[in-house]
Amino acid sequence: MARPAPLRIAVDASGPTVVVTVGGDLDYPCAETLRDTLDDVLRARPGSVTVDVAGLTFVDSTGLAVLLHAWRAGREVSVPVGLCDEPAFLLTILELTGIGEILARPMHRASDAPGAATA
Repeated sequence: MARPAPLRIAVDASGPTVVVTVGGDLDYPCAETLRDTLDDVLRARPGSVTVDVAGLTFVDSTGLAVLLHAWRAGREVSVPVGLCDEPAFLLTILELTGIGEILARPMHRASDAPGAATA
């Protein structure tokens, strides 16, 4: 049986987009650590947050829930949160669960504003 890869998290807040890089296994035993990190990043209200998931080797439902939580928390404070460099296995999971479609939704659309004209 393969041993789980420990979760690695790095935060680069040097620009307007904070990049949170994660690697290893994002599963129940360590998902809370990533959630706490993302919550801390969002409390600072950066221009946007990108979660670089290229180094992930495994994601379970708890890990997916953390990514979805970050997206929702970002919307609550008007900070776009997105993923980049998704490995093939994660793209498949995101597509099958519909989470990829949710994460791809734009933060705001002019037609969402109250009183906006519709065509």
